[in-house]
Amino acid sequence: MPEETTPAEASRRPHRNQERPCIGVLAIQGDFAAHAQALEDAGADAVEVRNSAQLAGLDGLVLPGGESTTFLKFLERDGLLQSLQRFVAEKPAFGTCAGCILLATNVSRPAQQSLAAMDISVERNAYGRQIDSAIQTGPTKLPGGPLEMVYIRAPRIAGVGQGVEVLAERDGFPVLVRQGRLLAATFHPELSSDRRVHQLFVDMVREQRDRPRP
Repeated sequence: MPEETTPAEASRRPHRNQERPCIGVLAIQGDFAAHAQALEDAGADAVEVRNSAQLAGLDGLVLPGGESTTFLKFLERDGLLQSLQRFVAEKPAFGTCAGCILLATNVSRPAQQSLAAMDISVERNAYGRQIDSAIQTGPTKLPGGPLEMVYIRAPRIAGVGQGVEVLAERDGFPVLVRQGRLLAATFHPELSSDRRVHQLFVDMVREQRDRPRP
C-alpha cells in the first residue's frame, strides 16, 4: 500500500497562491538532493516524492537520473507509474538522463516501457559506459553564453517530433529539448553550479501555474 503524506511533509508545501512554485523531485534514484537544491536556488520550493500521494498539490515534477530499468521496477512495484503518467499529462515535468528516457515516446537499445509523454526517440547509453562520461561546455538557446553539461552514461535523443524545440546539441544530436510544459536533458544540470536550466523549468512551472483557467 502506498505511503501517505505525513503532516510534516504537507506543512512544507506552500499554498498555490504563493509566488514560489512547489516542485516535486522523484526521490527513488539519482542525485535528487542536488536537483532539490538547484530548484530552491532557482526560486521554487522542492519536495521529495516517493509515492503517489506526495504528487498531490505539486505544480511540477523533476524526474532525475539513475538507471531507467531499475526506475521502472520501483515505479511498477509501488503503483507510481500510472500516477506519474497522469501527472505529466497535465502538469510540467523535467527529465534528466534516465528521466529523459522515461519521458520519451520511443526508447531503443534496448526498447523499454516509458511514460510516452514527449515526442522524442531516445537511445539508451548511446555515449558509452560510465568510463565514457564527460563534462563539456557548449552553446544553447538559453541566455547567458555557453553552458556546462555533465554527461554520465548519457542517452542520446535520436529524433524529435515537429512540436519539440531543440535548445542545445552535442555532435549534431539534441541534448536539451522542450515540448510545451515538458523539458528534457540528456546531461545532468544539477551537477553544475550553473542554474539556468533549472531556472528555465521553474519559469515554465510558474507560467503554467499562473495561467488563467477557462
